[in-house]
Amino acid sequence: MRSRADIRARGGLLTAAFSRLFQAVLTALAASVIVWSLLPLAPGDVATRVLLARGVNDPTAAEIAAAHDALGLNNPLPVQFFQWLGHVLQGDFGQSFTSQASVTQEILERLPATLMLLGLALVFSVVFSVILALLAAAYQDRWPDQLIRAYTQIGAAFPTFVFALLALTFVVVGFQMGQVLSDVTWRAALIPAFIIGLDRAASWTQLLRAGLLQAMNSGYAEVARTRGASERRILLRYALPNAILPFLTAIGVSVGALIGGAPLIEAIFTWPGLGAYLLEALSARNYPVIQAYVLIAALSYVTAAFLVDLAALLLDPRLREVGK
Repeated sequence: MRSRADIRARGGLLTAAFSRLFQAVLTALAASVIVWSLLPLAPGDVATRVLLARGVNDPTAAEIAAAHDALGLNNPLPVQFFQWLGHVLQGDFGQSFTSQASVTQEILERLPATLMLLGLALVFSVVFSVILALLAAAYQDRWPDQLIRAYTQIGAAFPTFVFALLALTFVVVGFQMGQVLSDVTWRAALIPAFIIGLDRAASWTQLLRAGLLQAMNSGYAEVARTRGASERRILLRYALPNAILPFLTAIGVSVGALIGGAPLIEAIFTWPGLGAYLLEALSARNYPVIQAYVLIAALSYVTAAFLVDLAALLLDPRLREVGK
């Protein structure tokens, strides 16, 4: 039979998990309100913009009135929001202003390319940051640590697109490595994913290095030393597990940043994903596409943060007790 302590621990885990889920749902709902507001708060009349995007250069009052009725713009704003939200929950983001095609269908056509690029970039980011942080902590204040700290400071100071332009100029064009016009292959994704990975790893390495050094100087590390444990064992067995939670949190928070930074990288490397699709929509003021992209980025962030919270609850029982 299960002890009362086990039952209490499981109950605390479930309570904390449902609390995180409730917070995630509220955050997603707030994000949906903000995203939907992009259209009614945009300058100009929505119906007129739709007609102009569809090639009606000088719409008449009757055409504008008909567009208002067809788009449901005559309804009160709360009704318009819940109608839009109901469609979104069914996977319907409406029609593109320019192509008049389903935004959902156009997104699904481009989504695999973006998932490939960002997934590979995430792998690079995690691998680079873990390896570099372990090296920096193992050789604290020596030349490997100094080189790694210099890289993290440079990486944090320069935006991603600067490194992307340098890589495109010197690596792709200069050394003929990679492709100027990218197709959706793993080989073509290596260089842009590598650039994104280096950029994200700069800040993650700083965070993980600080956590590792703090753990290496803690009381339980000193106890392990007195018992004869090597520095390598202390670093991998004791310091890394204790420093991993803030690192996981940083990864969860950065998912939205990865998606948000994709448009510039995809444009520089002509990657046919959602980022390039967003840039086209921005130039054409194609608001349904913009709404869909921003909502996807926001929901990706909320989902990643929720999963990181669950991982933290499983790894650290103290979080269940205090309900934080």
